[in-house]
Amino acid sequence: MDEFSSLFEEDYLVRTLGRIAHDPYIAITELVANAWDAGASKVDITVPTEKNNSLVISDNGHGMTDQQFKERWMTLGYNRLKHQSSDVEFPEGVLGNKRKAYGRNGVGRHGLICFANSYEVRTRRNGIESIYDVGTQSKQNPFFIKTSKSHKSSGNGTRLSVVVEKHLPDADQIREILSARFLHDPQFVVSVNGKSVSLPEHSGLVERATLTIRDNWKVEAFVVDSTKTAQSTLYQGVAFWVNNRLVGIPSWVVGNTSILDGRSRFAKRYAIVIKASNDWTSEIEPDWSRFKSTELVKLLQESVCGYANKMFDVLSANFIEENSEEALVRNREQFKELSTLGRLEVTTFTQELVKQQPTIHPETLAIAVQAVINLEKSRSGTALLEKLTKLDDSDIEGLDQLLGQWSIRDALSVLDEIDHRLSVIVAIEKLCGEASTDELHTLHPLVTQARWLFGPEFDSNEYASNVTLRTAAQKIFKKESEATTFKSPRQRPDIVIMANATYSIVGTEVFDRDDQNLTRIQDVLIIELKKGKFKIGREEMNQADGYVQDFLSSGLMDGTPMFRAFVVGHEVDEKTMREKTINGDGGVLRAKIQAVTYNQLTRSANKRLFKLKEKIPSRYDEVTGGDLMAKVMSTPSQSDLQ
Repeated sequence: MDEFSSLFEEDYLVRTLGRIAHDPYIAITELVANAWDAGASKVDITVPTEKNNSLVISDNGHGMTDQQFKERWMTLGYNRLKHQSSDVEFPEGVLGNKRKAYGRNGVGRHGLICFANSYEVRTRRNGIESIYDVGTQSKQNPFFIKTSKSHKSSGNGTRLSVVVEKHLPDADQIREILSARFLHDPQFVVSVNGKSVSLPEHSGLVERATLTIRDNWKVEAFVVDSTKTAQSTLYQGVAFWVNNRLVGIPSWVVGNTSILDGRSRFAKRYAIVIKASNDWTSEIEPDWSRFKSTELVKLLQESVCGYANKMFDVLSANFIEENSEEALVRNREQFKELSTLGRLEVTTFTQELVKQQPTIHPETLAIAVQAVINLEKSRSGTALLEKLTKLDDSDIEGLDQLLGQWSIRDALSVLDEIDHRLSVIVAIEKLCGEASTDELHTLHPLVTQARWLFGPEFDSNEYASNVTLRTAAQKIFKKESEATTFKSPRQRPDIVIMANATYSIVGTEVFDRDDQNLTRIQDVLIIELKKGKFKIGREEMNQADGYVQDFLSSGLMDGTPMFRAFVVGHEVDEKTMREKTINGDGGVLRAKIQAVTYNQLTRSANKRLFKLKEKIPSRYDEVTGGDLMAKVMSTPSQSDLQ
């Protein structure tokens, strides 16, 4: 048998690198981070104003030998920690500097692919300059050296150049992003088209102040919001600059005082730079790793801690909403199980707690929120409902016991929800049996808005229409639809009107496991309501099956969602299978299609409501279906908290 090596699609790297291959600002940031990791103190970037011109990034780092280039640059998934450690190596002759490397998994160097399929690398080290022309269009290799040559040269450093064929970046925006990302070290200067951003010119500068330490000893303080332009930085905290040189490593611990927990949102967002003159050099250890333990340094540290706390009090109001949202997202699954009123109360509690304790640790806040959710669940409407069904109308003693555990507000809130749901059940029963019913405008909106009819798992505001589902639905129903198929998309974007049925298509979203910045569709609910005295047969079930498979194979869905589809009519043909399933790879269940009747829906819903409709029938006996419909549809609904 002949041996056969693996082949690669020509765009393999572009498709596997993610945002680095498509976002020019992320690509350039990663390439500058490589220069940081190479011990450079200066990076010059030339950004063209038009495509088909060269973008150049050059640094004065340690450069690479031919062997190092082939081992480090040309190795997919190069593990820096394994081969070079997390400490930065500086060029020969540079002493006293210490840095932690950004690089970990060898992805950043591929940033040039964002602009074209080939690029040039010139790197100098040990008196030799090596020049490589690197390409990516090969089935045998994801990327390869097309040509290489070398000659004697002095100095050290690396120069990257690429002719921009796509994703032309803006020079000013790059300058702002990089100035925020590498703000903490004044000895790492990045220039874009010959211009760098000084600290006082930084777009994220929140405040600039002068702190008097003692007599004529003063320092300047700069508070910078690093997220204005950069998504993340390697260091957060207070950075001390003396004579434009970094002292130690930036941290939220100053002296023996911990100002903030470095994991908090505030700590990750803001940086404080303390800039001092050359006079402070005598107060620093010879290796510049820290300040000496002197009385003057103690006063400096106390002054800086006081200023940082003052600024935190001023700026922390911005984090109430963000911290509250993060704590609720952490308890999302339990939060979804609460009633609308319960969600509102938990949200209010969370915001008040953050307002009272702005420095609270995210883990502590999440635990507190979980405790409150558990308290809400312990006094949920279900518990009250079970008690109500066991009470006699004349059982005053039992009512007194009930109100001893529940406030009037609790009872009224739950009873109102019960009344609303019972109204839906009775309205469906009456309307589906009336020959004069205009189902399109009465019965169908009623059922599609009452997802709880199909099971408690669908009783959630998380189910909503989004752009992805609407796009997929328009593609799938386009062949059979008329111009009026999607009516009032702003009011009801999930409704699709067809010749003999109404469809509601909604779904839930979750954050992607691999990339927490992106969401994907997790579950999709499709409700198909047949018109008139419709009998669901084999053809209708096959049609629903086909629609679900069209969604699955459309190529428009984010992730691999689970589909639940219900075909609803007045009756189901006795020869028709009431349930069908669709399995994916490995036998994993991908979809379930069920045929149900209106009567089946109302019977199941009534049972879940402890058969209350049978216990209080007179409440709805004299009400017409139209009146109930008007009552149900006029009930206000709570907007999704997200």
